Amino acid sequence: MGTSGMRTIMMMLLLLLILLLCTITVGIQNEICLVGSENFECAQKSPKILIKGGTVVNADHQQIADVYIEDGKIQIVAPDIKEMEGVRVIDATGKFVMPGGIDPHTHMEMPFMGEESCDDFFSGQEAALSGGTTMHIDFALPHNGDLAEGFRLWVQKAEKSCMDYGFHMAVTKWNDKVAQDMEWLVKEKGINSFKFFMAYKGSLMVSDEELLQGFKKCKELGAVPQVHAENGDAVAEGQARIFGLGITGPEGHPLSRPPVLEGEATGRAIKLAKFVNTPLYVVHVMSIDALDEVSRARHSGQRVIGEPVVSGLALNDSKLWDPDFRTAAMYVMSPPIRAVGHSQALQDALSTGILQLVGTDHCPFNSKQKALGKHDFRKIPNGVNGVEERMHIVWDVMVNSGKISVTDYVRITSTACAKIFNIYPQKGAVLPGSDADVIVLNPNAETKISAKTHHSRIDTNIYEGWGKVEVTISQGRVVWENEQLTVERGSGRYIPMKPFGYLFDGLDKVDATYMSSMQAPVNRNF
Repeated sequence: MGTSGMRTIMMMLLLLLILLLCTITVGIQNEICLVGSENFECAQKSPKILIKGGTVVNADHQQIADVYIEDGKIQIVAPDIKEMEGVRVIDATGKFVMPGGIDPHTHMEMPFMGEESCDDFFSGQEAALSGGTTMHIDFALPHNGDLAEGFRLWVQKAEKSCMDYGFHMAVTKWNDKVAQDMEWLVKEKGINSFKFFMAYKGSLMVSDEELLQGFKKCKELGAVPQVHAENGDAVAEGQARIFGLGITGPEGHPLSRPPVLEGEATGRAIKLAKFVNTPLYVVHVMSIDALDEVSRARHSGQRVIGEPVVSGLALNDSKLWDPDFRTAAMYVMSPPIRAVGHSQALQDALSTGILQLVGTDHCPFNSKQKALGKHDFRKIPNGVNGVEERMHIVWDVMVNSGKISVTDYVRITSTACAKIFNIYPQKGAVLPGSDADVIVLNPNAETKISAKTHHSRIDTNIYEGWGKVEVTISQGRVVWENEQLTVERGSGRYIPMKPFGYLFDGLDKVDATYMSSMQAPVNRNF
């Protein structure tokens, strides 16, 4: 063979090699390899999925129907959809098909009391997905009082995320820069809620004057103001008093911040919100005292949202008196888990619509971190787990008890949150066009929650023994099935939330009515 022939063969081999490399590259780009419980398979990032034979449940109705998913969206919800080639079929016969849970209240990687909560945006979201929650809204904190810088830090923290998320922003002081940053965050960064701490004196707490200014700015921007409602001055006094009595263990925590202080702050925030004529969202309603204030306001027609958290619904404070410090410290959070009777009242209020949705206040600290307060309860980092357990606990406490219907379950775990924060029906619904964040829940399952098997980094679990979600679909991909989790670091998406949700509808008319009723100023002759 001549030299020219050899060159031709070499060129053909080179072209074949290039073609092969291109094919492999495209394959890598278009596929994610998933390790399931039984088989190793490669699936496209946006696979086609057909959920067959389940009871599809939304907040306002339920029906026997199939759900077809493609390109990360729900395409069809209808009975008897035909199976097609290339479509993965999930049998949901005898099970409920629901929108994935939305947790309105989490604290991932939160610096607090000299520590940082032990779940980051990857481990915390792994936990959430395995428990049927497909989106959460995390609280970003200002950096040295700077909201814009705080937002940027939280964006960096969330780069490792594996599911959809949004942000609330905390406001811890007031000045012109804070007001400007609030406007920037709402108009350009997709934040539509701001949290004000009435507790944690000397660190996060704001004054009534700052609260008023913040409420006014929220109303102007169409952003929902939120409050952590405890009287911070009285809590500081209570802590000093209880510690001075020689009570240094975890039981000192609830004794130093009793329900009356939560009720007082809740009532004060509600009255200030009424004065400004702005909606108000009260986070982690934990006591009858706070509940009464929310109930009174709502019955008067005021736009107040009350959010219980799963620990307050399911637990009581008895474990805080456990002789084992490690056990007792697990339950330290603020406001505290209350005595027997409070949880029952919160459940009743949730079942009758006085309270609207359930969060977690997921802010876990491991036992080593909690041990920093071994000789002084004031130094125990406040926070418990819940993002993995919420959907299971609410089902057991509220649905299995007969307190609420299955449609109400969807409302309080998903739809209400989506509506309040103005992302419905993109989220919170199993409807054509909605994001394919879907769970398959087996009402007869008997799985158990345990610190030995959960996905959070915390080494304890205050919900030992509970368990129901069998399949979680996030962004159109099966991420939890057969107790196997399959997630991709960095695949999470930030979900911008627009201002002026339904809570603001008609407020301008209320303002106009008030102005016309003043009959002022009066013209007087002098």
